Amino acid sequence: MNTGIAAIAVALALLPCAFAGLGMGLATGKAADATARQPEASGKISSTLLLGLALTESCAIYGFVTALIIAFTLA
Repeated sequence: MNTGIAAIAVALALLPCAFAGLGMGLATGKAADATARQPEASGKISSTLLLGLALTESCAIYGFVTALIIAFTLA
C-alpha cells in the first residue's frame, strides 16, 4: 500500500484522540459550572463526570491503538 494513503489513514485514526481532549475539556468545564450552581450535588456530578471521562478516554485510546496498528502494519 502507498505510504501516503497509510499516513492519511493514521491521521484519520488519530482524530478521536483530538476530539476526546476537546470533549473532556468541555465536560470538565460544564461540571465545574454545575458544581458552582448546586454545591450540594457535587458528589453526583463528580461521579457522572468521572464515568464520562473514562468512556471518552477509552475512545481516545482505541483511536491511538488503531493508528499504531495502521502505522506499523501498512507503512
